[in-house]
Amino acid sequence: MGVKIVETALRDGHQSLFATRMTTDEVLLGLKELDKAGYHAIEIWGGATFDSCLRFLNEDPWERLRKVRKVCKNTKLQMLFRGQNILGYRHYADDVVEKSIENGIDIIRIFDALNDIRNLECAVKATKKYAKKFGRGEAQIALSYTTSPVHTVEYYVELAKQVEAIGADSICIKDMAGVLLPQTAYDLITAIKKNTKLPVELHSHCTGGLMGMTYMRAIEAGVDIIDTALSPLAGGTSQPCTESVCYALQGTEYDPKLDMEQINIAAKKMESVRDKYLKSGLLKPKSLTVNPNILKYQVPGGMLSNLMNQLDAFGKLDKLDEVLQEVPNVRKDLGYPPLVTPLSQMVGTQAVQNVLNGERYKTSPKEIKEYLHGKYGKSPAPVDEDVRKKIIGDDPVITYRPADDLAPEFENLKKQYKGIAKSDEDVLSIALFGDVALKFINQRNEDAIPTKIKVEA
Repeated sequence: MGVKIVETALRDGHQSLFATRMTTDEVLLGLKELDKAGYHAIEIWGGATFDSCLRFLNEDPWERLRKVRKVCKNTKLQMLFRGQNILGYRHYADDVVEKSIENGIDIIRIFDALNDIRNLECAVKATKKYAKKFGRGEAQIALSYTTSPVHTVEYYVELAKQVEAIGADSICIKDMAGVLLPQTAYDLITAIKKNTKLPVELHSHCTGGLMGMTYMRAIEAGVDIIDTALSPLAGGTSQPCTESVCYALQGTEYDPKLDMEQINIAAKKMESVRDKYLKSGLLKPKSLTVNPNILKYQVPGGMLSNLMNQLDAFGKLDKLDEVLQEVPNVRKDLGYPPLVTPLSQMVGTQAVQNVLNGERYKTSPKEIKEYLHGKYGKSPAPVDEDVRKKIIGDDPVITYRPADDLAPEFENLKKQYKGIAKSDEDVLSIALFGDVALKFINQRNEDAIPTKIKVEA
């Protein structure tokens, strides 16, 4: 049986290349053909798509999911779910986590930025609960891959055993920065498959220029599933190209046997989307190039595009290399957190502030202060205490599961916004994105009022 393929262009592809700006109509453009191609799954939702729909596109992310479901009749749909962070950037109460999963999707890839198992358990339990109730919902736990003195093969094998013990249906090695070396991939996948009974998937990025070699070694080690992106949205800070991988494996025991005719039709349609964002400037040519320095700085694709956008907004894009050099220093100070959402944004913003201020930790984002208070979970290695003291002084630091401090939120929010929220989905949007969601919902509600009534009012 060949290796299975998950298509990522419609979620991580555009998140990594141009900050998740594809509209729902653009997502749907080649979806009919992709649904016929024989993929294991299509990643379509989660990650930053929810935020971008509300904040930038004036779209309902829940409606996007419904429209996608109408088209996809043959292929499983996959989403990225940030554990106790859900789709947002802070920890939410357990009732909100559970309610977010109730809507249902075929494969829920659950991860925690710190690989803190405590922050995964609630989402896994909810996924299993609704899988039993509705007959769909695979709980895949993603191990956020990075390198540091503490992130060894043995570290990840131990994590894999723990996630199997809490009920994961499969494991994903989430190499969000594209820094997994070919031989390390072989050793890591071999060790995980030897020590667990779960299917193993590999997710990575082409930023460092290694992924063709790394994917082949992973396949030789017995990886069950790999993530690739349709050619117009592949390469650079995105995933390896779906078509290229399929052609490379044709005629071998690993052949995915996808329908290349359908894939090529979809790819042709998506060329116009790529060209649109190149022309607009959101997709920067630099995002499509190889940057071997990423192997040193370990900046994920989505983080890199966001850093460029941040610096561009200040007219300081020339400071990018300086910021990239500061990122590993900040990461070391903070106990080597993996650079994955939301930690990637937090570390990146801190690095930008350090460079633009001309003084390290002169200012710090609110989220960094919360991290140093222990509110995101346990750091993989000890935090530099001098840095902690400079940022939060002698404030207390919690050592228990952060969500244990959070009272149930959903029903209170439902009562608070009963005149605005028209559904539980609206309540969840407000829970996750506050004023951003309220602005969208209020505008949508206003637009739904007939023009005559609005004039008379």
